[in-house]
Amino acid sequence: MRNFFSRSNLLLILASIIWGCAFVAQNVGMNYIGPWTFSTIRFLIAGFSLLAIIPILDKKRTHVIHPKTKEEKQKLLLGSVLCGLALSIGSIVQQIAMLTVPVAKAGFLTTLYVLFVPIITLLFGKKIPLKVWIGIAMALFGLYLLSMAGNLAIGIGEIFLILAAFLFAIHIIIIGHFSTRVDPVRLSCGQLLIGGFATVIPMIVIEKPTIGAILAAYIPLLYTGIFSSCVAYTLQIFAQKEANPTIAGMLLSLESVFAALAGYLILNQVLNTRELIGCVLIFIAIVIAQLPDRHDMVNVTKEI
Repeated sequence: MRNFFSRSNLLLILASIIWGCAFVAQNVGMNYIGPWTFSTIRFLIAGFSLLAIIPILDKKRTHVIHPKTKEEKQKLLLGSVLCGLALSIGSIVQQIAMLTVPVAKAGFLTTLYVLFVPIITLLFGKKIPLKVWIGIAMALFGLYLLSMAGNLAIGIGEIFLILAAFLFAIHIIIIGHFSTRVDPVRLSCGQLLIGGFATVIPMIVIEKPTIGAILAAYIPLLYTGIFSSCVAYTLQIFAQKEANPTIAGMLLSLESVFAALAGYLILNQVLNTRELIGCVLIFIAIVIAQLPDRHDMVNVTKEI
């Protein structure tokens, strides 16, 4: 059990805390600016911040993939564009949803991407394990308790969050394809910059933001841009070098729990009993979906 409190696991927990609190920052930021402006500025801050520290990260890492040939540069550019578009569209949809959905709900519904990933891979001929089907069924019931008011109706905000979770699942799959072919830090930086620049024009046309409004939201923007994107991502990279993948996924899914706690402690957003039960069921479903198979149990036990 002592290895559970290893440096890698503690770093993953810290990353999940940062990401959970980011939901509060996203909520507060829209008191000053619209969802398009918030997402655009957030990604640009994150992208340029990560760009500035890449030389430092390169010195800390043992394996760095420097794109040298034209083919390698094209591969990095393609990965950055595809990942950036998936990430930015998902984030915009999530941000719009948070205009009407409390932080706790947003956190748990967003984490459904864990269940969407295997469903999407089913389209490519991969089988879905029984544990994932169980998790999906449990998550659907949890979703009903969390989001529906007993009349089988679901709000537009919840629909947007489920769509955002689906888009984040697509983003994860694209990341999985390119992360072994290009340098992951440069891929992350590229996707953030692409995601930010891709939404500049819609931001200007739809919301017409002012410099004063953007400056008024500087604290939420800096938190989500620097801490949520750069710091937490860096923690994840270094932690997952040593952490068991299954345990890492479970620890990072704590993001939804910390989002609920942050919403309660900072914004005084309280869920009723039915909604709390729904959150618990969704969280259990996510954990079940990430449980190791039998042949992995020995390694996971050693990690714990």
